[in-house]
Parts: sequence; structure tokens; C-alpha cells
Amino acid sequence: MGAQGLVEDTPFEGRARVVRISKGSRPTYSGLTPLQAIAWRRFRTKYEADGAVDPTLEEDLLKAHMRIGGKEYMAYVMFVTWILVGVGIGIAVVLAVLGLFVLGAGPIMLLFAGVAAVFIPLGGYFGLKSAPAGRAKARGREIDRKITAAMSFISAMASADVNIDTIFRELGKEKIYGEAAEEAAWITRDTELLGVDILTAIKQGAIRTPSRRMQDFLQGVVTTATTGGQLKPYFLIKAEQYENENKLETAKRIETMGLMAETYVTVVVAFPLFLIIMIAIFTVVGTGGGGMSVVLWAIVAGMLPGLQIVFIWMMLIMSKEGAQ
Repeated sequence: MGAQGLVEDTPFEGRARVVRISKGSRPTYSGLTPLQAIAWRRFRTKYEADGAVDPTLEEDLLKAHMRIGGKEYMAYVMFVTWILVGVGIGIAVVLAVLGLFVLGAGPIMLLFAGVAAVFIPLGGYFGLKSAPAGRAKARGREIDRKITAAMSFISAMASADVNIDTIFRELGKEKIYGEAAEEAAWITRDTELLGVDILTAIKQGAIRTPSRRMQDFLQGVVTTATTGGQLKPYFLIKAEQYENENKLETAKRIETMGLMAETYVTVVVAFPLFLIIMIAIFTVVGTGGGGMSVVLWAIVAGMLPGLQIVFIWMMLIMSKEGAQ
């Protein structure tokens, strides 16, 4: 068969369809990680008996391109949550022992122990359950960040009178466009492997993409093509539109970063310094007891580094969103 192999697909519209793959290629499977596999073996019976899972979770997993089903993912969430229950109880016991027998600050440490025992597993559960939605939103931001450059590529290909299916195929190969190229690659997968026509594949891509801009663009392609419009002028108009929108968003992002810099000075520098001075005075005069020294250490060792990390993370995210 030369450089190509033939694989007969399942019947499609009453006939067998042949899919061409490269010689020597093998199908790949999206396997579970070892922890996910253990979780699925442990909770498989429960989630198979419960039937369908939350459709919103299934949609988020699809938009996030997380190659795992909803039932398997919920089994993984529950398994990790039970592990965190044990971790939270262990940390609570350590804090309680330290507070009662070492530091002499029983009530405060018991409060911290209770918070650890409750919020560690709860935080893990809700954090993992919302992770697909968060990852889908992150993909959407990445697509929005790259779509301006991707539209320039698309408009250039369209100006050379390249077919729409070829445009998406070539865009999917250009990894410099990040998640925008990944969306194009999925559209090509639908047409070349699943036998879907190009307009239906684009319509499906518009439904599953997490990016508002990409969804608007793909829906416009379908509308323009089905109403007899010309795609070349449409691509050029969208490229100019996204370029102008990108300039406005860059200006807004710079203003936001300036506001965050002013907030940093107030929240991370001035307020903690004022609080430390007050608590240090109360500790010296002896009105706060031994617990005030624990609070002081909590501020110095916990609050200050935590605020620094939060602001650094936020600025890092904003700087990445601004990079093209």
C-alpha cells in the first residue's frame, strides 16, 4: 500500500468508509493516570450504578480537552477527597498537640486544628471538581490571546484562494498558535477521521470551544458560507476586528496592572507593617498573653509570604495574557 495504510471504519450512512493513515501508525488511547485508575477501580460500581453525571462537568471536560470521562473524573475527585480527609485529621492532631503541650496557646491552635480538619478536604473536593471549568477558561483565554495572530494566518491563506478545510488543516499544524491551532486540529479530525463535512465540523467546533471569540468566528464562517457570502472578505474583516480589540484590551490591561501596583503598596506593605507594630506593642505590654506571639508569627510567616505569592501570581497571569 506504499506510504499509506488503509483502515476500514464503521459503516457511515449505509456504506463502509476508508480512512487513510500513515504507514506504521497505531491508534493511541487516552489512559488514566495510576491514581485515576486506582480511584476508578474503587468507585466504579458507585458511579456506574448512579447513571449519567452532571452534563456541565462533561461539557467542561470536553472544552478543557481533559481526556477522561465524567464518571472516571468524579471517582478520582472522591478518592482524593478521602485522602485529604486523612491528611486534614493528621494536621489537626499535630496542631492540637502543639497548642496544648508545647506552645501554650490551646484555644487558638485548636481553632486552627478545626479549620484544617474541615477545610482541607472541602477545599480539595471543590477545587478538583471545579478544575475542568478552570482549565476550560484558561484554554479560552489562551485561544483569545492567540486568535489575532491566527486570523492573520487564516486571512493570508484565504487571500491565496485556499479551501477552507485546507486552511484549518494547515492552521492545526502551526503549534505557534497554541490552543487556537488545537481547535483547528479538532475540526480537521472531525472531517478527515470522522467523515463529517467541513461546515458541520466547524459548527461543532463552535459549540465545544471555550473561547467567545473563536465561537463568534466559527459561527460567522458557517453563516457566511450557508448564506452564499464570500469567506475571503469575512476573514479580512475579522482579522482587522480582532487586531483592534487586542489593542483596546492591552490598554485596559496596563491600567489594571497600574492599579494592582498601588494596591500592593497598601495591602502588602503598609497594612501588614502597621498590624505587626500593633501586635508587637500588645505583646510587650503583656495584654495579649502568649497567643499574641503566635498571631505575630502567623502574620510574619504566613500572611506576608501568602500575600506576596498571590500578587506575584496575579501579575504573572496578567503578563502572560498580554504576551502575543
